[in-house]
Amino acid sequence: MAKATRSDNWGFPRWSSYGAKGTATARIRLCDREGCNAAGDRPAPKAPNRPDRWYFCEPHAAEYNKNWNYFAGLSAEEAARQAAEAEDGPAYRASAHYQWAGPGDGTRSRDEMRALDVLDLPPDADAAAVKAAYRRMAKENHPDVNADDKEAATRFQQIQASYDVLRKADERRAAVASATI
Repeated sequence: MAKATRSDNWGFPRWSSYGAKGTATARIRLCDREGCNAAGDRPAPKAPNRPDRWYFCEPHAAEYNKNWNYFAGLSAEEAARQAAEAEDGPAYRASAHYQWAGPGDGTRSRDEMRALDVLDLPPDADAAAVKAAYRRMAKENHPDVNADDKEAATRFQQIQASYDVLRKADERRAAVASATI
């Protein structure tokens, strides 16, 4: 049987790191801006298409990025070619970044947008419009009104599910809004 050894760890909470003995100091890289003693944990490129990096603190990284010019040092012809490629490339279209999820202002989820489509409502419809559209469409497609119509029953289920999605999302938004006040 192995001999029991005494541990420096006295249980929870763990005061030492796993597998480490003693208390070694943590090495922190300082900001590369002259005269700054903050932690430099935000990398910034020294030159375009190069692996070399500066390491700045948050305020100096923001200042560096604000003044960064990718086209600096390029000839006028190279800069024009780079700018033309950026405009023509699908990844650089400004609208593609903001409209990747489809229509709407980005406040609704994809499920909510599908539910609005089922209820034939615009993306910016409010709770009153949702409720009115639900009631109108539910009356038209209710199984009691359309007894032998299977399509109407399926449509009613879709309308009911869509209304539930939108109602619950509205309740969540109201709860979050009241919690932040």
